[in-house]
Amino acid sequence: MWDGRETVAPLTAAATFEPNLRADLSHQIIDAVAIHAQGTATPTDAQVNAIVDFELQLYSGQVWDRDCRAVGRWRRPRWGPWRWHASSIIRASMTHWARIRMGIAFNPVAMTLFAAWESPPRRDFGDRLDARARAQIAAGEKLFDSAPMTISNVRGLNDNAALNKPTSFQGTCTTCHDAPNVGDHSLPLPLDIGTGHTANSRFETDAAISAGLAELSMPDLPLFLISGCPDPFNAGQPSSFYTTDPGKALITGNCSDFNRVKGPILRGLAARAPYFHNGAGANLSEVVNFYNLRFQMKLTEVQKEQLVAFLNSL
Repeated sequence: MWDGRETVAPLTAAATFEPNLRADLSHQIIDAVAIHAQGTATPTDAQVNAIVDFELQLYSGQVWDRDCRAVGRWRRPRWGPWRWHASSIIRASMTHWARIRMGIAFNPVAMTLFAAWESPPRRDFGDRLDARARAQIAAGEKLFDSAPMTISNVRGLNDNAALNKPTSFQGTCTTCHDAPNVGDHSLPLPLDIGTGHTANSRFETDAAISAGLAELSMPDLPLFLISGCPDPFNAGQPSSFYTTDPGKALITGNCSDFNRVKGPILRGLAARAPYFHNGAGANLSEVVNFYNLRFQMKLTEVQKEQLVAFLNSL
C-alpha cells in the first residue's frame, strides 16, 4: 500500500524475499476481509494460502502498442507476461536488493527493456512507422536511465543520515525507480516528492515543488496544517507545513514520516491513469511535466515526448 502498512515482513533480502512476501500478502488478505469487506469471519489458513497462490500466478506485460503494433515482430524487447512467468526479471530485482545491502555500486541503468530498439533494423519489412515509434520508446528509456535531475527537499533522501543529509544531489529517474525493469524502489524507503503538498503557492515554500504541482490536475482535497515537528532539513528548528496526505506518519506517528509514501511499479502504466497516490497526474504528459520542473530536468519538448512514449509502453 502507499503508506506501507501491509509490508509487515521486510522485502529487503533475496534469501527471505519469497517467505516474507507470502507473509505480507497473507496479512493484507486478512485485513482486507476484516476491515475493507467488514467480514464477520476470519478466512482459514487454507483460504488465505489459496488466495496468495492465485495472486502469485498473476503476470502482466504490454503485448500491443498502437504505434509499434504487436511486440516481438522484430528484435523482441524483454517484455510481455511470458517473460514474467519465467521469473528472470523478478530474480534480477531480488538480486538487486541483495547487491545494495552488500554495498555494491549502484547501477543507474535499471531499464533495459527496449535497448534493442535504439538502432533501426537492417531490414524494416515495410514497417518504417513502427520502427520510428520503437526508436522513440528506446530514446525515452535511455532518458529515464540517464537524464540528470537535481534532487532536493525530498523527505527520505535529503534528510537521510545514511546519505549524510545532502542539501541536494544529482540523480536520474532510476535513483528512485531502480528495481531493474520493474521501476519501483528496491528498498523500503517511502519518499515525499511533493505530490501530497498543497498547490497553493502561499503555503508551499519550495518554488520547484510549486512549479511541478502547477503542471498537475490537483484534486480538491482537505488541507491539513502539521506543526510541532522538527524541521528535517534544519536541525533544532521547528517546522510547520501544509499537506493533503500525511502519508506513512498516519501509521507510525513519527514526524520523520510525514508526507512519505512508497513508489509504485511502473509496469502497465498506460492502463492506470490517473497517476500518483492522489490521482493528481491526469495523464503521463502531466507526470513528465511535473518531474521536469520539480527536479529541474530541463527537458526539451522532444525529450518529454520520448519519455511519455517509453512510460506508455511498459
